Amino acid sequence: MMESSPSPEHRQDSLTTVRLCITGLVQGVGYRSFARRVAGLHHVTGYVKNLPDGRVQVFARGSKECLEDLICELKKGPFMARVEEIQVEWNPVVYVPYEESFAIL
Repeated sequence: MMESSPSPEHRQDSLTTVRLCITGLVQGVGYRSFARRVAGLHHVTGYVKNLPDGRVQVFARGSKECLEDLICELKKGPFMARVEEIQVEWNPVVYVPYEESFAIL
């Protein structure tokens, strides 16, 4: 029986990471839950957390294509959110806490 190769979003050599800082009305509006749901849809792992200054930070790992799709969705945000800006910092693959899931911290 032939084994199938891993899908591109799960191949270790095709993974990258991105750190996002989202500015706007993004706390207290379901943004972190929205981010976790969208990350799951795009096969992205990592975490999302509120920052003390009112921004939300996302640290995510996946294929570049999946991460770009995630960023597009995060720019829209949930219904009550108002995203003003997303700062994007691409990184080579490094250890990501919660690398098997996407957590809300």
